[in-house]
Amino acid sequence: MSTATFIANEATFDALLENESLLVVDCTATWCGPCKLVAPLIDQLANDYGDRAQVFKLDLDANYAVAKRFSITSIPAVMFFKQGELVETLVGVKPYETFTEALDKLL
Repeated sequence: MSTATFIANEATFDALLENESLLVVDCTATWCGPCKLVAPLIDQLANDYGDRAQVFKLDLDANYAVAKRFSITSIPAVMFFKQGELVETLVGVKPYETFTEALDKLL
């Protein structure tokens, strides 16, 4: 089973935005309790949709500039990008189906 890997830095994030047609980014932090509930769902999303979308995690403590750039004020926040454009952000703990529905709309 594949899992969503962490994006190392803003440069890597920008490269992914530029090169991936469909990108899902889970904005998280190690100290965030609700983020720990969403993390396995994001890993499942990476496993189930890995052939159609790129799914990653982003530690906002290490990438504050990205949080600021996309006005992320609450986490967990899962951002969906199509062709490098942010099309949807889901904030808070959601059921797995909410994430799959958002992704299915973009496929």
